[in-house]
Amino acid sequence: MELDILQIKEVLPHRYPFLLVDKVRDLEPGKKAVGIKNVTANEPFFQGHFPEKPLMPGVLMVEALAQVAGLTCTIEGDQTKLGVFTGIDKCKFRRQVIPGDVLELHIEITAFRRGIGKAEGKAMVDGELACSCQLSFALVDR
Repeated sequence: MELDILQIKEVLPHRYPFLLVDKVRDLEPGKKAVGIKNVTANEPFFQGHFPEKPLMPGVLMVEALAQVAGLTCTIEGDQTKLGVFTGIDKCKFRRQVIPGDVLELHIEITAFRRGIGKAEGKAMVDGELACSCQLSFALVDR
């Protein structure tokens, strides 16, 4: 299953400049997905991070992974719920992400029970690991 930006906006409440997923492919609702973030020089965070050497902040890579996890758990579920980030473990940054990169956001849901979930996340650029982490989240009422 794939989602374009309009379908993503039907599920996620995030909007510019905080919507960090452009497309989703290989979606298996409740199990796994691969999100795509096209990193452009026009991103507002590059104005301050850093003007002379633009680097995507690591925290935004993690947020992009969390948004894909939220999509994975809510796309065919209860649309009155919203996935909220509750924790992060074992986060590592391995590669800089710069304008022109295509960030692949791999999410695998490892546990989900009673509205509480855990996921493994990996952000990749050209097959190279940029960020890995374990995410925790909850589904709450919108």
